[in-house]
Amino acid sequence: MSGAGIDRVALAEWLAQRLPGSGLPALTPIGGGQSNPTWFVDWGTARLVLRKKPQGPILPGAHAVEREFRVLRALWNSDVPVPRALWLEEDTHILGTPFYVMERLDGRVFNDTSLPGLSPAERRAMYLDMARVLARLHAVRPDAVGLADFGKPGNYFARQISRWSAQYAGSTGPRIAALDFLVDWLPGHMPPDDGAVAIAHGDFRLGNMMWHPTEPRIIGVLDWELSTLGHPLADLGFCAIPWHSAPDEYGGLMGSDWQAAGIPARDGFVAEYLAHARPTGPLLPFHIAFALFRFAVIFVGIADRARAGSAASREAADLGPLAERFARRAREVIAAIEPSQGASHGAV
Repeated sequence: MSGAGIDRVALAEWLAQRLPGSGLPALTPIGGGQSNPTWFVDWGTARLVLRKKPQGPILPGAHAVEREFRVLRALWNSDVPVPRALWLEEDTHILGTPFYVMERLDGRVFNDTSLPGLSPAERRAMYLDMARVLARLHAVRPDAVGLADFGKPGNYFARQISRWSAQYAGSTGPRIAALDFLVDWLPGHMPPDDGAVAIAHGDFRLGNMMWHPTEPRIIGVLDWELSTLGHPLADLGFCAIPWHSAPDEYGGLMGSDWQAAGIPARDGFVAEYLAHARPTGPLLPFHIAFALFRFAVIFVGIADRARAGSAASREAADLGPLAERFARRAREVIAAIEPSQGASHGAV
């Protein structure tokens, strides 16, 4: 397959300055993501992966391949499994937008949270390994790996709510009543800031893990564009989304027979994380509602890019409506603790 959207001559000239090889590189697009366009690259004997910002207008701060490259380099020698990031290129004259190249891992990627085709024991082991890897990530001291300035410590949720609310406000699409509600509700329901600071992945979910070819363990955590210094419970809340969303909502578990399939309950996943993590507070409904709110705004951005013709996937136009679905799921989480604040627009 060719690298549609990639100037292979320009890429060949760029690669030739760094690796032995000749001719044009072979490029194969990697599907499934809605963020930064990604390709397998074969150049000489090198087997690489290239990720770049998408073409066209993007929201401020989005698609930060530069930050992604930096955190991958910082974590390379840590207990967190990551692919080895090789080169970052910020000159937009080469491929039109900034990009970076990393080594390719040989493993498995599962975008379906039900993990079809595996045994119940394998499914359970894989979910619990996700919990342990997340705990290992949050145990890394940012200053010990050169990431002390990777974000602002403290007041994480206040800053994130402000950031994502602003991205939603800047959307070119229609307003979503459930999202408008969350923009108002979340700032007044934040737990007291306990000062916890960790390297937060920002999109830590099963589909962003590379698994060993035959074993139920993670060999690479992928897609770090949303990473920053943040509160560890933000990542943990994001991991809880599958238990609060349906299979047609980006692969959730609700309504499926996930218990019989061997997948641990949400509380079991959280308990495994807490058993291996640095001491932290409890996971609250606020953290899950915040994660769903944030995911909803991400899908607002996907819909905006689809309208602008710059989305990374042909499925983007179909995924845009998930913004409202996830916002409603957040209201359901809130309704469980505040029934008067339940989703007034009906269950999904």
